[in-house]
Amino acid sequence: MNALILAAGYATRLYPLTLDKAKPLLTVGGKPIIEWATDNLAAVPNLETVYVVTNDKFASDFQAWSERYQGRQPKFKLKVINDGSKSDADKLGAIGDINFVVTRENLTGDGLLIIAGDNLFTESLTGFAAYARETEATVAVYDVGDIEAIKKYGNVAIDADGIITRFEEKPQKPRGTLAAIALYYYSPEVLSLLTTYLAAGNNPDQPGRFVQWLYTRKPVKTFQIRGRWLDIGSKETLEKADRILLQP
Repeated sequence: MNALILAAGYATRLYPLTLDKAKPLLTVGGKPIIEWATDNLAAVPNLETVYVVTNDKFASDFQAWSERYQGRQPKFKLKVINDGSKSDADKLGAIGDINFVVTRENLTGDGLLIIAGDNLFTESLTGFAAYARETEATVAVYDVGDIEAIKKYGNVAIDADGIITRFEEKPQKPRGTLAAIALYYYSPEVLSLLTTYLAAGNNPDQPGRFVQWLYTRKPVKTFQIRGRWLDIGSKETLEKADRILLQP
């Protein structure tokens, strides 16, 4: 199994903080945001390579970070991939980036964990990985517990077996508070469908859009995250996450 961290966005909503620094490299709770993901991947068995896809603007910064991090975390190989984009106007989009890395690195022979680089999890991802590797596709879900908050995310309904039965991206009239969050597992069979999705002209950004397309074609399982999940989307959520994670 391999993993991919999505870190190619330009985080324009966080300007000026992210004018010269990628959002996943901002410090929250005493370490770069991206390290909350990599540290939580450390105990996942048989994890070969963690790929970090970024843009041309920040590729050298991620490379410098990865070399420092790899020196103290030898359990898996880190590889930074530059998607070649130079601005928000020519970015590939999250789904475009997944397909770019899968194609370039020939990753369709094994399962792939995918994590948004601005998502913070406080628990190990071993449980998610163990469950997901027995499925064709799994998305992590989290109960945000607030009917207004869910309007910012993908809202899902699931059956008794945890399979998605309904998916609505950023609903105006939510029918629940269960959010599909940017932590996914895709089997080789599902990874091969990325080109089909993109070739049909579907939205290349917002990784949840692929799940929304996929669940009507294949069973998509869910795994509920029980620890804390924090999505860094604004200066306010960045500051809130920092306060929470610095608490003893």
